[in-house]
Amino acid sequence: MATTKTSATEKKLRSKSRQSSKSKSKKKVNVFHQRLGSLTFHQATQLLGDEGGKLFRQGSRFTEIDPDDVFLGGDLFRVRMLDVEEKYSGADDAPTAAEGYVIVTMTLQSNRSKQLQLNCDHCDGHCHHVGAAFEYLLDAKTVLGLAEPPDESVALEHLTESELLDRAVADRRKRAEEETFRVRTLDSSTPWSDYIVSSYNTGRSYRVALRGTEPFASYCSCPDFRTNGLGTCKHIMHVALKVQKRFGKSKMEEPYVRTHLSLRLHYGDDFGLRFNLPTDPDSATTEIAGDLVDRSTTDVNDVMQRIETIESKGLDLQIYPDAEDYIQRGLICQTMLKRCLEIRRSPETHPLRESLLNATLLPYQLDGIAFAASAGRAILADDMGLGKTIQGIGTAELLAQWADIKRVLVVCPASLKSQWREEVHRFSGRSVQLVMGTGAERHQQYATDAFFTVCNYEQVLRDLEPIESVPWDLIILDEGQRIKNWESKTSNVIRSIDSPFRLVLSGTPLENNLGELFTVARFVDENRLGSAFRFFNRHRVVDDKGRTIGYQRLDELRETMRPILLRRTRAEVAKQLPDRIDQVVRVTPTEEQLEIHRGQIQIVAQITSKKYLTEMDLLRLRRALAMARMVCDSTFLVNQQEPEYSSKLEKLSELLTSLISDESRKIVLFSEWKRMLDRVEQRLDRIGCDYVRLDGSVPQKKRPAIVNAFQNDPDCRVILMTNAGSTGLNLQSANTVINCDLPWNPAVLEQRIARAHRMGQKNQVHIYNLVTSDTIEESLLNTLASKQELADASLNIESEIAEVSVTSGTDDLRKRLEKMKLPQFMAPVDESRLATTEAETKAIAERREVVSKATGDLVGAALNLAGKLLGNPHQKPVDSKTVDDLTSRLSESIDHDSKGRPQLTITLEDESSLRSLATTLATLLDRR
Repeated sequence: MATTKTSATEKKLRSKSRQSSKSKSKKKVNVFHQRLGSLTFHQATQLLGDEGGKLFRQGSRFTEIDPDDVFLGGDLFRVRMLDVEEKYSGADDAPTAAEGYVIVTMTLQSNRSKQLQLNCDHCDGHCHHVGAAFEYLLDAKTVLGLAEPPDESVALEHLTESELLDRAVADRRKRAEEETFRVRTLDSSTPWSDYIVSSYNTGRSYRVALRGTEPFASYCSCPDFRTNGLGTCKHIMHVALKVQKRFGKSKMEEPYVRTHLSLRLHYGDDFGLRFNLPTDPDSATTEIAGDLVDRSTTDVNDVMQRIETIESKGLDLQIYPDAEDYIQRGLICQTMLKRCLEIRRSPETHPLRESLLNATLLPYQLDGIAFAASAGRAILADDMGLGKTIQGIGTAELLAQWADIKRVLVVCPASLKSQWREEVHRFSGRSVQLVMGTGAERHQQYATDAFFTVCNYEQVLRDLEPIESVPWDLIILDEGQRIKNWESKTSNVIRSIDSPFRLVLSGTPLENNLGELFTVARFVDENRLGSAFRFFNRHRVVDDKGRTIGYQRLDELRETMRPILLRRTRAEVAKQLPDRIDQVVRVTPTEEQLEIHRGQIQIVAQITSKKYLTEMDLLRLRRALAMARMVCDSTFLVNQQEPEYSSKLEKLSELLTSLISDESRKIVLFSEWKRMLDRVEQRLDRIGCDYVRLDGSVPQKKRPAIVNAFQNDPDCRVILMTNAGSTGLNLQSANTVINCDLPWNPAVLEQRIARAHRMGQKNQVHIYNLVTSDTIEESLLNTLASKQELADASLNIESEIAEVSVTSGTDDLRKRLEKMKLPQFMAPVDESRLATTEAETKAIAERREVVSKATGDLVGAALNLAGKLLGNPHQKPVDSKTVDDLTSRLSESIDHDSKGRPQLTITLEDESSLRSLATTLATLLDRR
């Protein structure tokens, strides 16, 4: 890589830069300099064409650049370099200086503020000399006085590490300058003080310890400072700007005088504990702190030994709160790790399987509990139905026995709150407080002495103040994917709640993209995956427009996540699960169903044949797909008209009659559509079967009673459900699942089945999937597994996949439809519509003919009138030979219509010419 060589040359270039900066302050911004300053590596390689990366590498290898040979003017950047290959190209292997020097110039193309014009006096086209000039420019921007934030139009995934950091710092500097804060100082006599910074936008307040202007010299208690790895944040920058205005440059140049030894957490790439030495340290303090002044450590035992030595010598040491919390949690986790490793070596024989809870744990469940307890902060991402709730309760119980925790906050979907209370009582006997009622009532409920406090996600947003006032020991997020949007308010608020131990339970911590996994991991360990901008830069692949087209380095991601994430699939513990039988019940559709289905599929085919789809196209496409799927169940779902045609309902009636005759059957019946459940209810009423129903319209307060009736009433044989009503429910009493229709998403199908086929199920589970033959439903059978690859590659530790390509939602839909191989056919002719169209076409043609004839008459009359008005009254009559000649020439330019009448077509340049002609004709006619 080309670099500056001597400090003298650097001074010379900096002098040029300062002179340039002075001139720029008096004049308008130099667009050329601004463009060079914001240029990114990605843009430079693009300017060099398809082999840009190769030319960069060749340039750094074969050329030498002396800073004295670099010139930066107002509109020109010139580099004179010695090409090593040319230098020794002579026959006698002697240097040939005249031939060895190459000059590369850069300037802006006229009228294009971002497009650079490149030239090499030695080569035609792009070459490695230009690559070397670009590399020098990117490396020496600061020395050249061209330091600008990277071009914002370039996606962050295309930035280099240094460019990424420059943009991140520039973004925070911009917010520091534009946002409004209230700043209060604890010591107004010096700039190097502690400040309370309150944001007018969020209402949040943070402590800023200003100790200098260099990165990592100061501290802020905000989450961004702890995670961005920059050593600064908008709050520190804002305080520094205000302080500089107040105290002036000379006062700010006086360094902060540290009077005591302190221990802090360093939030850079080298995350960990560090000592801050006093400004004038004694030898004993320096010796004890040792190398932990310039490097970090996560070895809490080493730090504790140093702290004990400091105390034994009577030296003063200040331990900052975040460092103290880190040490405390680390010491507990070390103790837990030793004991939990013993459990994990042989979970099947460990006595805690039977003694930890009021149930005998399966080996993999005890292993999951030991993993979560030893990690302190962890994600349990087992497949649905494998007992994540009992593992969450077990983790809390183990931490209570071994780490003396006393307060656990469980955040879950509202529909699962009652279930958590029931399972805690069933498995542990610990006290449970459900949060419900008015705001005042909820505030009191958080402050009770209950071991478990259970609230839902929506309440966290409303009740943040009382929640934050409680010293929680452990926070459990059930269905933790609810915080998957890392920029959402819910996600930000939940991440702000403090606790030494955290546990996320989620069968799907990653549903659509890696950003969801990042968010869940950020809650568990905010420093593990680093800053968001670095994470996405490292793992996400985008095109030039910034659209995600894939993910990379997933193998590295798995290794990074390994200490905090544990996932077991159903297949891995299949021997411990009850038997499951899947059966596809194919149904032949009626002709009426097929007719509607064909019409909707034809619409799908017409839309997907387009190259580009508008939002209206996508709306029509989704509607047509939904209609095609609904008619597979019944025509009534589409047109809501009798008579109803549904071979599936007939088959379902037969199946239900047969199953209900077996008194041991408990049935969960699913459909995507509430209207289909309405039709099923009628069939159950005819059979005389007791049932309950749970869909998205049922209020949360009524759901526990409905589930309880199905679970415990032997006469209640069926529960009807939609996807929206089933999230997280345990229905172990059911041994039969009927899917009236197949969902679009494969995860949803497994979620349905997992309601019954889960831990605690003692019977064989039978699944019936009703599929209408020769329809879109049959095609869905072959495509249900298409969305599993990304989740498996990111979460499965044993996976060997390092990269995954993804497509946009529209492209994904196209590909899935292609895989379904839907039939292509001509749509039947709509005779009434055809007649209407033909009549409209005929009317338009007749109208054009009338207008054409009238226009011809008008033009002829107007020209005749013009001749009379403009001609000389004493002029001789027009020569007939001339008229004949003109008529003959005009006839060469005319066509004839179907009736043999002559047509003269006039072509106008544009719409304004047509109006000009009309104005002229109107003027001539008006003179009459």
